[in-house]
Amino acid sequence: MKYIGAHVSASGGVEHSPINAHEIGANAFALFTKNQRQWVAKPLTDESIALFKENCEKYNFQPEYILPHDSYLINLGHPEEEGLTKSRAAFLDEMQRCEQLGLKLLNFHPGSHLNKISVEQCLDRVAESINIALDKTKGVTAVIENTAGQGSNVGNEFWHLEYIISKVEDKSRVGVCLDTCHTFTAGYNLLTDYDKVFKEFDEQVGFNYLRGIHLNDSKKEAGSHVDRHAPLGQGFLGLEPFKKMMKDPRFDHMPIILETPDETLWKDEIALLRSFS
Repeated sequence: MKYIGAHVSASGGVEHSPINAHEIGANAFALFTKNQRQWVAKPLTDESIALFKENCEKYNFQPEYILPHDSYLINLGHPEEEGLTKSRAAFLDEMQRCEQLGLKLLNFHPGSHLNKISVEQCLDRVAESINIALDKTKGVTAVIENTAGQGSNVGNEFWHLEYIISKVEDKSRVGVCLDTCHTFTAGYNLLTDYDKVFKEFDEQVGFNYLRGIHLNDSKKEAGSHVDRHAPLGQGFLGLEPFKKMMKDPRFDHMPIILETPDETLWKDEIALLRSFS
């Protein structure tokens, strides 16, 4: 079964996100548990936590199909100690928020070397950051999102993901989220080489580590290393890869999340994807 949704607003409190997801016909969703552009946020209130859980139960959203995203400011591979320490503290806070909400996944971008350390040194820091957070939390899996490779970002090549996972001590609590736009613009052409790309992913990382999908078309060409999402069917990917994914059992039983730029289309995009399965 496919669990499809979108990254919905949590404006006014996290308890509103299940309602927003229900209104677009989703059976999965993503959210920010705090303002994604601030380092520090007020703690979640007991009331918000209780209402979030109540609304999830009311609209039949299970924790396995909710994929929260951490702050965009966090860089777990930061080359400088001050930035790294700040990022690790913020990431731990995000993991603890997921714990409080009864969630099982936290999606994050691995980080950037900022042209100050090597790719491997950056990946080592990401893995160490994950280990620190996992050691201080329970029940939440750290889900590494692949990137387009824009600027000095790591995570755009499958071996980067495998490298990080290889250095995580508790492999039962680490996973991967593949973003279709990022995958495509990183150079893995899902339009022309669908089978080859996922074969390579399985060989280098393993489908056993796949915990979620961000389903986005791309405004930029394959291999451009530019992260620009487009509505489904309105970018360089078109609809064919998504038709294949909806029929592919390897993507059953995980959150498939739209981050397409026009939220007024989400309800129709979800219905479109369901029509492909």
